[in-house]
Amino acid sequence: MRGAELKRNMNEIEKRGFVCVAVRVRPLNETEKTKKAFQCVYSLDNQRVLLVDPEKFENNILRQNRQHERQFSYDAAFGPNTSHDEVHAATTAPLIDYVVSGFNATVFAYGATGAGKTYTMIGTKENPGLMTLLTKSLYEKINPDEYTVYLSYLEVYNEIIKDLLNPSAGILELLEDDKGNVQVPGLSRVKAPNTIKIRQILQEGNARRTQEATAANKVSSRSHALLQVTLYKHAVQHGKLFLIDLAGSERASNTLNRGKRLKEGAAINRSLLALGNVINSLSSGNKGRYIA
Repeated sequence: MRGAELKRNMNEIEKRGFVCVAVRVRPLNETEKTKKAFQCVYSLDNQRVLLVDPEKFENNILRQNRQHERQFSYDAAFGPNTSHDEVHAATTAPLIDYVVSGFNATVFAYGATGAGKTYTMIGTKENPGLMTLLTKSLYEKINPDEYTVYLSYLEVYNEIIKDLLNPSAGILELLEDDKGNVQVPGLSRVKAPNTIKIRQILQEGNARRTQEATAANKVSSRSHALLQVTLYKHAVQHGKLFLIDLAGSERASNTLNRGKRLKEGAAINRSLLALGNVINSLSSGNKGRYIA
């Protein structure tokens, strides 16, 4: 039964392609409701999203004959009432078999500030997000006598790398070894024997993340956070799972950022642009230009 399930999940990943894109529509927040904003993004089904021009309802004769709606298709689409468990089951759960089989996998949340990335990846104490659900699923798949799990947790803030589990480590560097592998020398590694320990580690790291209020988001993550889950089988590195909560893309005119916040926003946007270049390179098959 285990072999059949593994083959099914591996086939599902290969059928989708090695990059899967899912979109999650969040409900209106309290600020938007107070301003009497209306929903302009709708999930039509499990793969299609409808985007409505927010100026559609304005009394503007110049826009009366314009196309006001556009549909977009993704590997998966979720409406505002979708739970973390449903998102996990439909998108990230199959990756666990991939990692247990010795491969590496990455999950990241991308979007504008206030879109719900941190809520999806980290969640709350009462409603944990994908980081907790994925690691829980990992423990359900492995034999603790055969496998060992280690966690590392870092943030990239203003292009500076810091260890979220060991603040005394100071500023860390991103280096490439002689085999072309990217390393962060000095990054701490914590053994995680169970899901309770993982939640403790996440809470400890998240409490140290750089967060500030902006006009677009009362609690805006000003850094990228990367949780690295390394799986060892009989003391030999076997597979890695990278779980990333990206800082939100921003427009200074929308966030009203000035001074320090403006500098943060510029650093965030530069790094997200680099990520976009990597994804474009992967999708075009031009791997060598951006990927070592």
